[in-house]
Amino acid sequence: MSEAVILQHAGEANTDFLMYTGNFCGYCSAAKRLFTAKNLTFKEINFDQHDGLRQAVVTATGHRTVPVIFDLRNGNVTFIGGFDETSAYLR
Repeated sequence: MSEAVILQHAGEANTDFLMYTGNFCGYCSAAKRLFTAKNLTFKEINFDQHDGLRQAVVTATGHRTVPVIFDLRNGNVTFIGGFDETSAYLR
């Protein structure tokens, strides 16, 4: 079920990236700025607005902090990680 939720969100996103965030997250804000600077589109889903979603994503990815970012380009759903991993990935 956990992976199915991510795949559903990815299928509905119609963007370059899917990003799960949390309130008051500096790294989430930095990721948004990074995507904007590189002219990449993203869909943001805030864990604080969806009960139980954080645990489902943690179960699927093992990634416990926010943001949790997926590359949706080229028809794939590729888990990248958080801001640091995404920053390195996009160099």
